[in-house]
Amino acid sequence: MYKDWIDEHFEEHLNLLKTLAAIPAPSHNEDKRVRFLTELLASEGIYAYTDEAKNVIVPMGEGPNACVYSAHTDVVFPDETPLPVREENGFLYAPGVGDDTANVAAIVTILRYIREHGLKPKRPVLFVFNSCEEGLGNLKGTRQLLKDNADRISEFVSFDCSLDEGMVTRAVGSERWRVTAKTEGGHSYSAFGKPNAIHRMARFVDALYSQEVPAKEGSRTTYNAGLISGGTSINTIAPEAELYYEYRSDDHRHLALMRESFMRLLSDADTPEAAFTAELIGERPCGANVDEKAFDRLKARCASAIGHATGEPVMGFSASTDANIPLSLGIPAVTFGLYSGGGAHTREEWLETASLKTGLEIGLSLVLNGHFV
Repeated sequence: MYKDWIDEHFEEHLNLLKTLAAIPAPSHNEDKRVRFLTELLASEGIYAYTDEAKNVIVPMGEGPNACVYSAHTDVVFPDETPLPVREENGFLYAPGVGDDTANVAAIVTILRYIREHGLKPKRPVLFVFNSCEEGLGNLKGTRQLLKDNADRISEFVSFDCSLDEGMVTRAVGSERWRVTAKTEGGHSYSAFGKPNAIHRMARFVDALYSQEVPAKEGSRTTYNAGLISGGTSINTIAPEAELYYEYRSDDHRHLALMRESFMRLLSDADTPEAAFTAELIGERPCGANVDEKAFDRLKARCASAIGHATGEPVMGFSASTDANIPLSLGIPAVTFGLYSGGGAHTREEWLETASLKTGLEIGLSLVLNGHFV
């Protein structure tokens, strides 16, 4: 239905994606992309505003029962200078080109279609370019969006991940900690035998990896010691060491059990000779009390749009995305992508340019059917 229009506007869409992909946007520092999007939308006569979390929001229609279509502007890379973008043999390469820049570009093109055809919403819709989805962004953008609008949002679609992965229908919650161990330290020879913070932290990590993980059929719980650092020099008994640790689960009860286990092991490690402290630096909730009938309707509507365009069945899976926040508040929410690609979170991330047409067809079909006249 939309293929002719997509073909006519595809070069414009591809150029938009290349431009966006080059703009650096570390979590919490998405300002350059925010400025680009707000200026672009304003130049095309599309009303948008930016909230205190750096979300760029395009509201259409007023009142309750609103649907959100979102894509996050941040990428995992800390670069503050333009990111490298190259097109080669039908593929586009750039850090963050798919996750989530391709989906941001797709929403812009959907908005252009709505504007060009003078469409009006039959129910309220919020198009959101949200901040801080990645890593220690801790879903700040979506938290702010729901804080400000939870009473009027009835369903939430996050365009994220690759289309090939399927559709996220279950939220993986997580808690992330910065653990610090401190000792007196000293000279490696003259003070030999005094507690070493690195050694004590290593023992703590070993205890973490010896813990029993909650298990239940159909659910999964994991943990990871992702970063460890400390010490002063090769001939110094380390007075301090630091660990970044997380655990995840798609079951909120198991997440609570992992916290209990972590706290118990932390208490065991804390002694007068080696003081252990922990700071919670990231927390993503699981889903809770979602209206199953409303959730099934949303999943079916999204699966229909995807299946019609791809001819393939849609598989559901668990992941940690912006959908965690609405799901934790009982709001039906799903996540899926509008491109095919791979290498997410690597500097060699890529996508198949032809897949962008399929993604636009899915996005236009989902957003416009039943929402706009």
